[in-house]
Amino acid sequence: MKIITILSVFLTGLSLYAQPSVPEDYFSSPLEVPLVLSGTFGELRSNHFHSGLDIKTQQRQGLNVLATAEGYVSRINIQHYGYGKALYVQHPNGYTTVYAHLQKFSPEIEAYVKKQQYANETYEIELFPETGELKISQNELIALSGNTGGSGGPHLHYEIRDGSQRPMNPKLFGYQIKDSRPPIINSLFAYPLDAESHVNNSAERQKIRLIPLQDGSYTTEKIDACGNIGFGVSTVDQQDMAPNKNGVYKVEASVNGDDIFSIKFNRFSFAESRHLNQLIDYEYYSSHKSRVKKLYVEPGNPLSVYDNVISEGKLNIEDSLDYNYNIRVTDFSGNERLIRIPIRGRNSGEIQPKKINKTDYFVNANQAFAAEENGIDFYVPAGSLYENTYLDVKFKGDTIDFHTKETPIHKNITLGFDVSKYSPADREKLFIARLGYGGRPLYTSTYKKGDRFTTGIRTFGEYTLAADVTAPKITPVNFSDGQWISSNHNLRVKISDDLSGIKSYRATVNGKFILMEYEYKNNTLTHNFEDGVVTETENDFKLIVTDNVGNSSTYEAKFFRKN
Repeated sequence: MKIITILSVFLTGLSLYAQPSVPEDYFSSPLEVPLVLSGTFGELRSNHFHSGLDIKTQQRQGLNVLATAEGYVSRINIQHYGYGKALYVQHPNGYTTVYAHLQKFSPEIEAYVKKQQYANETYEIELFPETGELKISQNELIALSGNTGGSGGPHLHYEIRDGSQRPMNPKLFGYQIKDSRPPIINSLFAYPLDAESHVNNSAERQKIRLIPLQDGSYTTEKIDACGNIGFGVSTVDQQDMAPNKNGVYKVEASVNGDDIFSIKFNRFSFAESRHLNQLIDYEYYSSHKSRVKKLYVEPGNPLSVYDNVISEGKLNIEDSLDYNYNIRVTDFSGNERLIRIPIRGRNSGEIQPKKINKTDYFVNANQAFAAEENGIDFYVPAGSLYENTYLDVKFKGDTIDFHTKETPIHKNITLGFDVSKYSPADREKLFIARLGYGGRPLYTSTYKKGDRFTTGIRTFGEYTLAADVTAPKITPVNFSDGQWISSNHNLRVKISDDLSGIKSYRATVNGKFILMEYEYKNNTLTHNFEDGVVTETENDFKLIVTDNVGNSSTYEAKFFRKN
């Protein structure tokens, strides 16, 4: 243990030396209201870590968003999904701040964006202004907060990125968020890590009962184990003035007083973020919707959030020896929870083996694999799976029941369908679909070439060929054909598609393109008359909406308006 202790001290010192030296008084607040969070940095999300702070906007839109330091706008990105309307500001000290889910930009930035949108005749756009073209002062109004993109409610997503565009924890920069509450421990698991190992006479994952103590810590009953084992913990944090269950800052583990594992959310790169699926017990998450952090490192996991890891965080439990394993969960304010786990090394001749469903489709994670049957084929590139896996595959007519959702996919697996039996006209309306709840076909991006359709998937499940023969639906909201609408500030239309989904739309007034913002959460297209494009009294409005297989609908109406 002495060698491990010395190595632990050395690595701890090295880790501290490598931590970024950040200015704690450089960035000001991006909002004029108290900072209350609905999401923290490094929080575990679907297939990625959360890259910033989600700041509550008091359930409102339209709050002033301020530049947190001087600089210039380096990037503007507007998309229907994801960050919605997002602004990137480059600062003289090398950092970049990001402001997302915005309602609109400041007048100068809004005019710059609208000019480019009209020139390109598109709502979704990505712009990179010249250095210094849009200069920003600290605390200058740059936008209004909103709910655009994939936001689940009004809030500001705020990031700070380093010179390599890696997101960093904004709390490192001196932001004070009131938090006097310790993290919450949901559950604890123990994992035998090879065929010769066991926990309580089983080679399967074991849920360990937590026993709360008066001081707020936990202990467990003594665990019998032998061989290589690891632990996992499901934990969240709650800050003051907010009921949201957020991510914790740090989880550490030690055995017999020696540190063997730590994960700390200071910084990560987007390129590594999907490896979160190796950090968590993905199988448990897929069935229980609870993310259990493994306190050991799986083979091939490159995550940079690991810190001070000895022997991959795994314990080698020897027969007849006793061990004390401790887990310490800490939030950024220093509030913590401690779990003490006594372990007794005990060999067992009656180990319940781990269940393995062997099939004809064995995939080595480091090698490519392909198979075909009934006109359906799949190709698994090397590195698509995190570990060697027996795939459970069933071919049924035009449908493939492709393994189980409990196995994560790291990079795209290709599915192919032979469509030679369909006529060219029928193929136009066909697409590859994943069957969702109740067997409803969900569109996947389908590449069509001759007699073969292909798609890339990152979720196992049931896939089939589906046909969409119904055009999108268009319904005016605040006007009708022949109506005077001088008092309207905007023109609003509802659009929807019953199956394959909306691919594109284009609106004109008197033959001239007009910009319409698409809010997919309520299926609404909106044109703001403040754009100054509609200047005539009598106006012919035309909207064409196309779905993902080419079905198209056209709506035309005449409206009158005094300017």
